[in-house]
Amino acid sequence: MEMIKVFGLPFSACTATVLACLNEKEVEYQLIPVDILAGDHKRTPFLSINPFGQIPAVQDGAITFIESRAIVKYLAKKFQCSSCDLLGRTIEEQMVVEQWCEVESQQFNPPFSVIMEQVFINPMKGLGPMDELLLDRSVEKLGKVLDVYEEQLSKSKYLAGDSFTLADLQHLPYLHYLVNAVGKGHLVFLRSNVHAWWEDISSRPAWKKVAHNMKLPSLPSIPS
Repeated sequence: MEMIKVFGLPFSACTATVLACLNEKEVEYQLIPVDILAGDHKRTPFLSINPFGQIPAVQDGAITFIESRAIVKYLAKKFQCSSCDLLGRTIEEQMVVEQWCEVESQQFNPPFSVIMEQVFINPMKGLGPMDELLLDRSVEKLGKVLDVYEEQLSKSKYLAGDSFTLADLQHLPYLHYLVNAVGKGHLVFLRSNVHAWWEDISSRPAWKKVAHNMKLPSLPSIPS
């Protein structure tokens, strides 16, 4: 069987999500770097792989996939027979997993992305001073989201029940940067259930292999 190819970079949160999923499934893959610092994601030949010019992209044989959340669902289904089930075993369990995957995308990620942009990305791109008001509002909004998580995690070990699933995995790279890169770890640490959940999922061997290489660049700009 041809090895799966992942086009991306280790510090890319979306790439890291895909790599974590592959590691959980114990699937061998080849990581092919796409130098976004040099703008290679916006030029051919990469645009022939993903015309939207974003990483990651995955090639599995003759088929190419884009969008990290869609990719990890594909991988979880294709390798569902492995020892690590990430989808839930019954239709009801799968619905709960899907629900919390959507929560990550629609509730958690938007305020996190603003925080990441204000603290790290915009300064790297030279887009002017930090918008303190926008940052404070986003921190407050994310805190309210994590209050819901705190309540949910008082009822179960993981977001979708008592087993680790995609609902947890999809949060890993964003929580990693929230805690380690943008100085907002208190949002996690001050909530005992969220903190315990983070300590659990971030200690998984599959994730630690990814996190080890998530070193943010310090160059002055990333092409948009």
